Amino acid sequence: MYLADENWPDLGDYFETESLALVPLGSTEQHGPHLPLATDHLIGEAFAREAADRTGYLCTPTINVGVSPHHRQFNGTMWVDAPVFRDYVESFTRNLAYHGIDRVIYVNAHGGNVEHLREVGRRLRDDELLYAIEWMWDESIPDLVDDLFEQNGPHGGPKETAMIQHLRSELVHDDRLEDARDGGIPSVEAAETKKYGSRTFYDAADNTGNGVLGDQTDATAEKGAEMFEAATEQLVRLCEWLDAQAFDDLLPEPHV
Repeated sequence: MYLADENWPDLGDYFETESLALVPLGSTEQHGPHLPLATDHLIGEAFAREAADRTGYLCTPTINVGVSPHHRQFNGTMWVDAPVFRDYVESFTRNLAYHGIDRVIYVNAHGGNVEHLREVGRRLRDDELLYAIEWMWDESIPDLVDDLFEQNGPHGGPKETAMIQHLRSELVHDDRLEDARDGGIPSVEAAETKKYGSRTFYDAADNTGNGVLGDQTDATAEKGAEMFEAATEQLVRLCEWLDAQAFDDLLPEPHV
């Protein structure tokens, strides 16, 4: 069920019987010369909507702009400051609690959002208002990703390329895959910006000239479809697990 497609009386029926919601999040940021800036939020929304379709749980509108200042040197990248993002997501989630939701899955597809979503989840849990957790699609299927790609790349690499080839092939510049590979770097290690245990880089541009890592030529829509199905299964299982928990069991442990 997609919240924005429904009318308020029918949503009342949902809130009377269900207490779980999926919130898709991503970013609007550069993903190299071959992928759209929408890459992350397209992926997050696709997973959230698919899981909602399979389970009947509620999917909210997508939060399209995230914490992405580390990509700011590349044209078109948009971001909000981290405190603003945290406050916005917390307020957004409190809206759901007002309607009776007491457990939320942040279906996230942007690494820069992770720590901030965890912080929001902690705030809401400490207030004993609701239980919110972050889910990242590629982290749910790490072995499959490693099996499919020799150099999967943490940003704009073959795993994200394959996913967009599957979801929105018309947005992928397949004629630029070699340029993406050759103008980027295989991995963060290859950039040699980790010195004596310290990460000396702050921005993507410190590591890679065209903004991406990995071997994009290894991506195919078929690999994207395989990952999408496998990760969706994991998200569905997470929904079912979370729905089955007693709310009191999700709250902080008492002081020892």
